[in-house]
Amino acid sequence: MKMKRILKWSARVILVLLIMGFLVGFIAYWRSTNDCDRKTGAPANPMKAIVHCEYGGPEVLTLTDVEKPVPTDNQVLVKVRAASLNPLDLMVRGPWLIRPLSGMRKPKDTRLGVDYSGIVEAVGKNVTQFKPGDEVFGGKNGAVAEYVCVLADRAVTFKPPNMTFEQAAAVPVAALTALQGLRDKGKIKAGQKVLVNGASGGVGTFAVQIAKSFGAEVTAVCSTRNLEMVRSIGADHVIDYTKEDFTQTDQRYDLIYDLVGNHSFSERRRILTPNGICVMAGVGGAGWHDGMAGRLVGELNAYVGSWFVSQKFIAYIAEFNKADIAILGDLMRDGKMTPVIDKTYKLNDVPAALRYLETGHARGKVVITVE
Repeated sequence: MKMKRILKWSARVILVLLIMGFLVGFIAYWRSTNDCDRKTGAPANPMKAIVHCEYGGPEVLTLTDVEKPVPTDNQVLVKVRAASLNPLDLMVRGPWLIRPLSGMRKPKDTRLGVDYSGIVEAVGKNVTQFKPGDEVFGGKNGAVAEYVCVLADRAVTFKPPNMTFEQAAAVPVAALTALQGLRDKGKIKAGQKVLVNGASGGVGTFAVQIAKSFGAEVTAVCSTRNLEMVRSIGADHVIDYTKEDFTQTDQRYDLIYDLVGNHSFSERRRILTPNGICVMAGVGGAGWHDGMAGRLVGELNAYVGSWFVSQKFIAYIAEFNKADIAILGDLMRDGKMTPVIDKTYKLNDVPAALRYLETGHARGKVVITVE
């Protein structure tokens, strides 16, 4: 009888918790709001920006007037000349897995883009390293706009003079992801054999070049139409995945930089050296919204599985910092890294640009020019 009472009360507690969880979620859903709901009247000092008030496909993006930002004492106001899109921007669709963070019913952040390049228009009174007229690039939320305000000591640095604004704008998120994945997580060293799976995309094209800058021997995996392009940016070997499965070869790699996540834990283990590392950066790649949950489970399985073997499977999220943005600038300035740009769109064509990125067939980066 005692066990019966325990089970009965346990069931009641669980039921109450479920009801409370449902109510909290229901309230959070309907209280979810954003700047669009609070907008009153026309901006006093307008600028053009891409905004999405609701979740949805590229059709929810609109070019509209918003208030032009004013730099604080420690900020720089940049007149944007170019911006670029990343798979991260496909979050406008609002997959349910991320809505507890991004807003249950409506997106908390209504702006689009992170990558930018442009010209400093004004600086705060405490800023000494930049002045009006400087050409810069970096990362800031809401970059697909005419202006952005950025902290001078964060993700902003001088644009290399040998790079166009379009090229510089293609760099921040994708190249930073590649740099930190290869250097910090993959512990890349000169002479190592490195495989980049997904070498023709935004992150992949930078990964090939950054791995080469470290002195690695790079094998790039891509489709037939991208073989020559990947060779042209420095890949020592290329594998056409439409004709050959790289996990079924006799080659072994010290480091796999995996942007696709289309092979199992055991298949990737097979081609790693005994102490090799697989850096998994593919969950946010093109096409992530198709079967996102399944891919997350697969990569989590690989991460946990590597606890019991000598090989390591590592997932990570890149972080902006001034030092690494400066390193990317140096790589471009020294000719060790040149952005690959697939297509360029104007600010009023951003929905078409995002629609193209969503196909998963972009070679390198998709760039937005801001005039």
